Amino acid sequence: MMDKVFGLSGLLVMPFWFLMIFLPRARWTRRIMESPLVVVAPALLYTALVLPVIGEVLPIVNQPSLAAVAPLLGSPAGATIGWVHFLTFDLFVGRWVYLDSRDRDISPWLMAPVLYLTLMLGPMGFSLYLAVRAIADRSARALDRTVAQRRVEEA
Repeated sequence: MMDKVFGLSGLLVMPFWFLMIFLPRARWTRRIMESPLVVVAPALLYTALVLPVIGEVLPIVNQPSLAAVAPLLGSPAGATIGWVHFLTFDLFVGRWVYLDSRDRDISPWLMAPVLYLTLMLGPMGFSLYLAVRAIADRSARALDRTVAQRRVEEA
């Protein structure tokens, strides 16, 4: 059963990643991704997987140690729970990255690999986005200064 849950869990998030990466400028992509409800299905799946084993999981996450976490994640149920956790939070972060990048008008061509990296290696993609965002902000400020200087010179 865990094989099927693991294999099918991606279906809960992949349509949203497809929209953000391949149709980022579509009005309905923006409208869909503005809703925090996009992460509800994987979050509910995670909850359904964790609740039956909460008595085993809670003591481990309350006082984590490598010796306790490794066997939990090394089981089919634990790996599936961990995978769904990754999928849920990577989508949550990817959604924020997408919306923030659209608000800042960062090129979708630049954002496609950043979003892909966020999907595949969440924290690494998020870190890359923060760097892209900082560079874009710096460039926007420099452009604003240049435009302001030209207006002063023309006046």
